[in-house]
Amino acid sequence: MKDGGRLQAAIEVLDDVERHKRPVADALKDWGLAHRFAGSGDRLAIGSLAFDALRRKATNAHIMGDASARAAVFATYARLWGRGLDGLEAALAHPHAPAPLTDDERRRLTADEAEALAGAPDHVLGDFPEWLAPSLAALWGEATVTEARALAGRAPLDLRVNTLKGTRHKVAAELAHLGAVETALSPLGLRLPDGGPTAKPPHVPSEAAYQEGRVEIQDEGSQIAALIAAPRPGDKILDLCAGGGGKSLALAASLGADGRIFAHDNDKRRFGDFRDRIERAGAPNIEIRPPAKGDVLADLEGRMNVVVVDAPCTGTGTWRRRPDAKWRLRPNALEARTKDQDHVLDAAVRFAAHKGRIVYITCSVLLEEDEDRVVAFLARHDGWRIANPLARLAPEMRDRLAPFVRRGAPGTPALRLTPRTADTDGFFVAVLERVD
Repeated sequence: MKDGGRLQAAIEVLDDVERHKRPVADALKDWGLAHRFAGSGDRLAIGSLAFDALRRKATNAHIMGDASARAAVFATYARLWGRGLDGLEAALAHPHAPAPLTDDERRRLTADEAEALAGAPDHVLGDFPEWLAPSLAALWGEATVTEARALAGRAPLDLRVNTLKGTRHKVAAELAHLGAVETALSPLGLRLPDGGPTAKPPHVPSEAAYQEGRVEIQDEGSQIAALIAAPRPGDKILDLCAGGGGKSLALAASLGADGRIFAHDNDKRRFGDFRDRIERAGAPNIEIRPPAKGDVLADLEGRMNVVVVDAPCTGTGTWRRRPDAKWRLRPNALEARTKDQDHVLDAAVRFAAHKGRIVYITCSVLLEEDEDRVVAFLARHDGWRIANPLARLAPEMRDRLAPFVRRGAPGTPALRLTPRTADTDGFFVAVLERVD
């Protein structure tokens, strides 16, 4: 396919997303099934156009004076991708391309961006839903636009080295052909370079390092959240909302032979290929406890040194990877998630041993889901306190992560990572200690 056809396809995909209010990944899959002549390079370019257009949906609409998929795709191709007006005109000259540009579109596509956005409200400048402006301003204040713009960028591909099977230095050398470099914050992380919107990303599952369990795909922020759980050899850990099991696998190497991780989720479909990943990682100290009739966790009551609560949330911290999700998010979804978070935190209390800890994690940047939930928990439960999240880390790690510990506000100290401050997904981590 020529770029003209790719532009038309991206417009069709975004129209489908808007019309049916569904994830862009689903729309892309259906488009590909209906257009089997499209090659892998075509599908990559179309997907990148659609995702990048959604990342800057509000600014595209403001600059173009038009919220249509056509306007968003043209602005993405000409401005964000740097193809310019001449490149877009050339692409539109091909068969199967969208209709030619209008005079108004030409004028807007060549306008100075700073002038075009002058006076625009924060939710436009930061590319986020208008109803979230008060929540984000309460957290970030004058930095709201800068922080939100970072959330509207492209995300890197991070790997976590499994220390049960290798060292970061050796695995980095093994993956040098992919351009792997050590991450700045996680001592277990490797980052692969972003080759740009049309570059073919590395297929990590094809690498021997992945197939033999030396690496897992995991954002650096998620790696840090697992490190803060800081299990000691022999500890018993309950991963209460385990999902695909990424944090359980990250914790396994720290426990030693006597430790045990019990991975549970209320929807067993989320486990996916978790059992295969456990075997690949060489982590026999993980025991999956899927939901079933009766109380499958009754024998763990009061026995866990650590309960990890990777809580269900709005996922605002993952907007770089799922830009379509931010435009589908509604206030009633936030209300539902905060209720879910309170419920799972209350459930975690049952399993914590004397002096046990709950590690509360979200991939959200909203106070309502983070600090506010900690404050509400402490108000409901006597005999608990909030602890320094870095207390059990090695001195070097404490120093490295200290700038990301939020203090002074209710529900703190707690760790907060964002794409702007840490170049990770958005994460919140608080540690609650049982003192009764």
